[in-house]
Amino acid sequence: MPSSQSKPLGAIVLLLAALVGAAVAGYAYVTPLTGVNGSLGALVVIFACLALALMALILMPLKHRGGRIFWRLLALVGLIGTGFAGLLLHQWGIAAAMVLGLIGLILDLRRPTANRRVAHA
Repeated sequence: MPSSQSKPLGAIVLLLAALVGAAVAGYAYVTPLTGVNGSLGALVVIFACLALALMALILMPLKHRGGRIFWRLLALVGLIGTGFAGLLLHQWGIAAAMVLGLIGLILDLRRPTANRRVAHA
């Protein structure tokens, strides 16, 4: 197995996208005249992006298939929900960051699992 396939590149992309989404939502929350400053929706998006970042950190070292599938499904639901919330808030940067996170999640699907069986002849 080549070592380049076992690197968690997809989880790193997901982490960066979540942090960018949190930064954009944080800017919109604290900056006047963004239309969502001080709103509950922007605050929820900040926490959702931070939860996505935490999921990416959990996903990075995981080697077992079941755990990775669980965290990937949870991250997918979070990405879709946070991206939709970003669209409702008219914060296109959040939606773009969630699309980038989805690309990272798709890249993470290509990472091989540790429990591959050896074929015997």
